Amino acid sequence: MYLGLDIGTSAIKAVLVDDAQAVIATAETPLAISRPQPGFSEQSPEDWWQATLASIDTLKAEQPKALAAVRGIGLSGQMHGAVLLDAFGKVLRPAILWNDGRSSAECRELEERFPALHQVAGNLAFPGFTAPKLMWVRKHEPDLFARMAKVLLPKAYVGYRLTGEMVEEMSDASGTLWLDVGRRDWSDEALAATGMSREHMPRLVEGSAAAGRIKPELAARWGMENPPVLAGGAGDNAAGAIGLGAIGANDAFVSLGTSGVLWATTDRYAPNPQSSVHAFCHAIPATWHQMGVILSAASALGWWANVAKEAPGDLLAPLGEAPKAPSRATFLPYLSGERTPHNDTAIRAAFVGMDHDTGRDELTQAVLEGVSFAFKDCLDALSAAGTRLTQADVIGGGSRSRFWIAVLASVLGIPLNRVEDGERGGAFGAARLARMAATGESPAEICLPPRRIETIEPDPVLQQAYAERHALYKALYPALKGVTS
Repeated sequence: MYLGLDIGTSAIKAVLVDDAQAVIATAETPLAISRPQPGFSEQSPEDWWQATLASIDTLKAEQPKALAAVRGIGLSGQMHGAVLLDAFGKVLRPAILWNDGRSSAECRELEERFPALHQVAGNLAFPGFTAPKLMWVRKHEPDLFARMAKVLLPKAYVGYRLTGEMVEEMSDASGTLWLDVGRRDWSDEALAATGMSREHMPRLVEGSAAAGRIKPELAARWGMENPPVLAGGAGDNAAGAIGLGAIGANDAFVSLGTSGVLWATTDRYAPNPQSSVHAFCHAIPATWHQMGVILSAASALGWWANVAKEAPGDLLAPLGEAPKAPSRATFLPYLSGERTPHNDTAIRAAFVGMDHDTGRDELTQAVLEGVSFAFKDCLDALSAAGTRLTQADVIGGGSRSRFWIAVLASVLGIPLNRVEDGERGGAFGAARLARMAATGESPAEICLPPRRIETIEPDPVLQQAYAERHALYKALYPALKGVTS
């Protein structure tokens, strides 16, 4: 038996997976986000810990024998967050999250101080990444920065509470800008550019390797006879890839989660930061990936549902299973700024092209299309980086909507696969990593793909119509930037 934990932004999710890789129980505990100023996004690390305890306690209440048999635990987590600890392991301030935009100025400073950053770290300096956050803390909270002894990412902090060990793995570390992604080691030069050193960093392991063992008192709390192994784990997207079996070169998926990801696995380090494409380590050895990221995907539909005062499912139901034509309205989904390809924290969302006859259904379709156009921007950026996708799986909460996948297939111009259990997400991938850490089995043995239940092909007529609409969408960005920046 293996336990996967996903340290998300909105909830802590836990899954119990048996030796046949069947999910036998799940639990989820919600989390809140604090936004103390415009553009700021924070959470209390203690909230993650308490929600982790609550989720595992729920599994114990429902499946005590299965939980007692757990041999390994794996962690998936929201990336880029900064947890600052003092010399005694005490948290110094709320964690600054992945969608926090306060450090734009520090990004520019970092690139000036360390000109080799793009090649070493494989990425532009985005405000969401961890290193610029620490530069902001150093500038605006110098006394606190001076007291800092360690910086941990969110899932590594939960791992520390589980084991007492401060350990990070390659995929999550890639999102800090402190990792030499090609060498899979901390970069002393990148750290020095932010006024830090290796002493501030946790030790590194591969995601499928053992990082420690659960504290005996916690094992006793959950009825475990032997403290399970804790795996290195994975950042949320890498964990999703492990769950999908996306471990070979050119394996690809689209994640329609809170944010959106277009992922392509690679067998080599292939950075192209000028396209705002991320080049990260995968959670298994000698494997990397490229990734385009949009900051509002399913969360854009959630925002619109809140405005319309309807559940997302009720908004989607009237649309049917596939579009007949593009919406006459155009939506630019920049509710939290945008990452790929614009690297723009200030840009904001807009509806364009409405008239007196524009109704709720047409605006709902426009939201789905706008997010799909943002994914097309990511696909174009991956193409500029030398990656050609011929198909992709679709995962995340948005994958429940066949209509949305049909829109996306025609916008991207590639077949998209609906997969069984497309929403099981990072926690399932984390459980697979836990198994590999506990048993020594290989990724090829464990990371099998899910059953594809349907392949949705692009509609040639819609593909042309969406290509024209995407050109309009791209032309709107400069005008919108002039208004919102």
